[in-house]
Amino acid sequence: MTTHVRSTTSPKIQPALAEPLSHQLLTALGQHRMATTTQLHDLLRPAAARQTISAPLNRLRRQGLVDFTVLARAGRTRAWFLTGEGTRLTRDFPPLRGRPPYPVSSATAASLKTPHTLTVLRTHLAFVTDARKRGDEHGYLDWTPEVSHPLADGERIIADAVLHYTRVEEERTKLRAFVEVDRATMGSERLATKLIEYARLWTYVPQPGGRHRARQQPVGTGPIWLRWYPVFPRVLFVLTGASRKVLNHRISDLQAMVEQHPLVAAMARQVPLGAAVLEDLEVHGASGDVWAPLRGGSSRSWTQL
Repeated sequence: MTTHVRSTTSPKIQPALAEPLSHQLLTALGQHRMATTTQLHDLLRPAAARQTISAPLNRLRRQGLVDFTVLARAGRTRAWFLTGEGTRLTRDFPPLRGRPPYPVSSATAASLKTPHTLTVLRTHLAFVTDARKRGDEHGYLDWTPEVSHPLADGERIIADAVLHYTRVEEERTKLRAFVEVDRATMGSERLATKLIEYARLWTYVPQPGGRHRARQQPVGTGPIWLRWYPVFPRVLFVLTGASRKVLNHRISDLQAMVEQHPLVAAMARQVPLGAAVLEDLEVHGASGDVWAPLRGGSSRSWTQL
């Protein structure tokens, strides 16, 4: 699903330098919940020395605004997060307004969140790195983790992230995607049922007059997702954490859900759906021909699903 705007230039996009780095670090941690020093370096100052990031992080820690937990199995790598005071300070930052705060109470509590949170950010960095090479627009605030939307009967769907991306060619093409990052920690069938939840969101129309129940058909004022998106975002699954054989089986199970479930099949005829292995994104670029269309067919770029 795309939006086109004419463009006459194709500038190489670099991280914004208008705000102090300390402010950007706090904003990035508020947006992404947690990040390693290397991830923050690659996200905000990829061309600078590593000390450019580590020095202000240590200053912010002395001020009580950030803290870190040590990843014992990753060479004593530090994973940074906002303290309670840092969370209170940043909640009124313009990019973070409306984002629900998730304060981390201690380094021990942070360690429980690190595997998934850092893998989601690792996925974001694959898109950021690729966008810089291509001259496209996708910065550290164009990826919003843990986005929740209502479904019928009081249920909700929480996407691992919502991606906003602008391709800069003869036309500026705005792309959006729901991103699900799978570390092979849940059963393959449970992963595939996430497609049913997205199909429910695609069709969910709240009842008029304040009634709580809803009809599962796009009538009346339109489906609820129109409150946030001009077109329904494509759905991308990024897989890691297992052998290539296991990950290929999980992609096949996603494709089987598209084929077998009538509501998912209907969504797939209008909404691009794809899956890829995270390591392939990092090696070949997020826009490489590494995405398996969930309706079947040869691998292609996520922009061509």
